[in-house]
Amino acid sequence: MQIESYQFLCSICLDVFTDPVTTPCGRNFCKTCITQHWDDNAPYQCPVCKEVFNQRKKAELGKTEAEIQQMIQKKRVKIQEIKRSVELSREDAERETADSVRVFTALMQSVERGQAELIGMIEEKQKTTEQQAEGFIKELQQEISELMRRSTEVEQLSHTEDHLHLLQSFPSLSAPPHTKNWTEVRVHRSSYVGSVRRAVAQLEETLSKEMKNLCADLELRRVQHFEVDVTLDPDTAYPALILSDDGKQVKHGDVKKNLPNNSERFSHCPCVLGKQSISSGRFYYEVRVKGKTDWDLGVASGLIERKGNIPLCPKNGYWTIWLRNQNEYDANADPPVRLSLKSQPQKVGVFVDYEEGLVSFYDVDTAALIYSYSGCSFTEKLHPYFCPCVNDGGKNSAPLIICPVNQTEYQTDELNH
Repeated sequence: MQIESYQFLCSICLDVFTDPVTTPCGRNFCKTCITQHWDDNAPYQCPVCKEVFNQRKKAELGKTEAEIQQMIQKKRVKIQEIKRSVELSREDAERETADSVRVFTALMQSVERGQAELIGMIEEKQKTTEQQAEGFIKELQQEISELMRRSTEVEQLSHTEDHLHLLQSFPSLSAPPHTKNWTEVRVHRSSYVGSVRRAVAQLEETLSKEMKNLCADLELRRVQHFEVDVTLDPDTAYPALILSDDGKQVKHGDVKKNLPNNSERFSHCPCVLGKQSISSGRFYYEVRVKGKTDWDLGVASGLIERKGNIPLCPKNGYWTIWLRNQNEYDANADPPVRLSLKSQPQKVGVFVDYEEGLVSFYDVDTAALIYSYSGCSFTEKLHPYFCPCVNDGGKNSAPLIICPVNQTEYQTDELNH
């Protein structure tokens, strides 16, 4: 049986079928040809016999309905997102209100104590003045009583007819009685000049100090809410580092282990990254550094070079601070910044706000801000970065320890005493 070659040709493009499809009337066409034909012509019909089909319209309606439903779902998700944002904003507002009440209550109590102390000082001075005056008055009244008694005796003697008695008594009565010389005696009025000014100046100094402490406590409490459970990534660890089984501690072990030299592993610097990363939002973690003479902490880009001795600085993908020689602290900015700290941190908090381009370091025990990188432009994932540095003959053998966050409370005790 001979098959005509035209049976394998598309009636539209007049070429051999490409991805052929069959219409309800039984004719075959290239899928692309019939689709283009229907896109350009309405109603949907067979180009040969002109039979009209409704299935394509229904399919298009179904597609349109599905798209509409998808749009509806996206908008419903957006509504939930907006509601959640409002809910979180309300929680932030309530927390901020409660915190502001605590702060201002503590400050007002400090003002009230300052006022009470000033009033107490004034009252104490006045009491001392009154007691002194009362003593002088009592002494004067005693002298007056003695003089009045002498005056009575003199008057009586002046009227006596007993000349012998007069001669005997006159010498003792004629001599002036012994009294105090009151010429230079004064009751000095207490001076209050400058008392209020000095009290206000002292209060201002106290409030300034306490406001800084309270604001620092508040800031640390805020960032601690973004705690992330950080663990160390052994695949990135320098071969001489020793990591604890739970991935929370790292120290230098002097001897390099025979480990795979994978692309993630540091080959020259004794450092390690955290497994967790951030590419949006905020995170916070704390590291115990007590007992160490040298260490580096911060965050690093996931794309940093790990096979060479690369300087720590933002342009190389590092945002860090370090300790050297037991008491020399630096922020590894460009250029480096020497940090003057009031006390040596025993526990350091690291906070990142990805969208704000912020990396901050805190002394957890004092709630003091150590240093902040601000205005950064992050484009890659950031990982926690740890460097315990070398042992230095055992002087720096203590590990860096990732600690769970114990959220601080307001330090209002000093204000209350």
